[in-house]
Amino acid sequence: MEPLYRVQGGGPLHGDVRISGAKNAALPCLAASLLTTEPCTIENLPAIADVDLFLEILRQLGAEVDHDAANHRVTVQAVGPLAEAPPDRLVANQRASFLVMGPLLAREGRGGCAAPGGDIIGQRPLDVHLRGFRSLGADVRTEAGRFVASGQLRGSRIVLDYPSVLGTENLLLAAVLAEGETVIVNAAAEPEVVALASLLSAMGARIHGAGSHTITVYGVASLHGATTRLIPDRIETGTFAIAAAITGGDVRLVDARPRDLDALLFKLQEIGVEVEEGDGSLRVRRRGAMQATTVQAVPFPGLATDLQALVTTLLTQAEGVSVVNERVFENRLGYVGELRKMGARIVTAGATAIVQGPSPLHGAVVQGLDVRASAALVVAALAADGETELLDIFHLERGYECFGEKLRGLGAAIDRVGVEPATPRL
Repeated sequence: MEPLYRVQGGGPLHGDVRISGAKNAALPCLAASLLTTEPCTIENLPAIADVDLFLEILRQLGAEVDHDAANHRVTVQAVGPLAEAPPDRLVANQRASFLVMGPLLAREGRGGCAAPGGDIIGQRPLDVHLRGFRSLGADVRTEAGRFVASGQLRGSRIVLDYPSVLGTENLLLAAVLAEGETVIVNAAAEPEVVALASLLSAMGARIHGAGSHTITVYGVASLHGATTRLIPDRIETGTFAIAAAITGGDVRLVDARPRDLDALLFKLQEIGVEVEEGDGSLRVRRRGAMQATTVQAVPFPGLATDLQALVTTLLTQAEGVSVVNERVFENRLGYVGELRKMGARIVTAGATAIVQGPSPLHGAVVQGLDVRASAALVVAALAADGETELLDIFHLERGYECFGEKLRGLGAAIDRVGVEPATPRL
């Protein structure tokens, strides 16, 4: 029997929960360690499957990895020689694995990667990455089913078709060692991009404008080792904030950065949830009814697409008709069918969900389709009458550290049952 979560709903969440380091900052920062032969140390590293997989990718490329999981710390030293590309079997399970291509190209003059896998939530074309590499002077082609880029990189002005987070990060990782000046226009402004730029700057890179939509990089000849502490995970923060709200609870989120969640916190207050910001913490509680609203999931600083499924779930308990528009990934509403099994009244039209609330939710057997959809189903189960079983929890454990344990610490009745499959998902 593969593991699953069994959730008994109906009780409000109360207490304190510590937010882990950001998954979406951890992976690009790990990729940055390939740019130098000196040790790079990352602290506040989340203990999640996606990090374990990326560390294995680094090992397969030839880096030495000293992972102290108990203390949320890793030191990576990529002395070399490095392999040209990671194994296809590892790349197939993680979208962010494509981030190794920029550092390999910049450092070795040649880097490759198969088309990566990950959550099936819509088109995430690699054109932004590949066109950017070409703009930097690389020859990009396909060889044996892999993308391969080679050549001496030179600074250039690059205008992205859309503000791709991974695309911006990959081009930053390539441009820091390119000759001359690179300007990335329509760059992603997410906090995780800023976190990567901060580490690269600590390694000796010259970067200006990270956090805006125009980033300028002045290439340097080499980089050195550095230590960084990851920012708190804003998506995990939002997940627990929504869990507190939907259950009518009172939860303090410790080690949180409220400014990374302005759009969500504004919506929570708009619908009737109390939000109180502290020094490195956030308190979320609900004591009355919630009101319907309209939501747009858009690039930062707007509401994160990774929170869209969770916000939609919350709105099933608001009074009136809410409209949720997904503006980033066109296939991110697949979880709606699972919520309907639990009694949610939601109809979809393209990338728009129309939510009628409040809907009495009840327990059901549901399937996690991706990382954030799985979290949304657990949140729904916390507010439902009866018992819910969530299948395919490997999605959830890719992106959330000790999710069940943290929820139990807040009073939730949630258990992980079953045994791991004989073959690990790597």
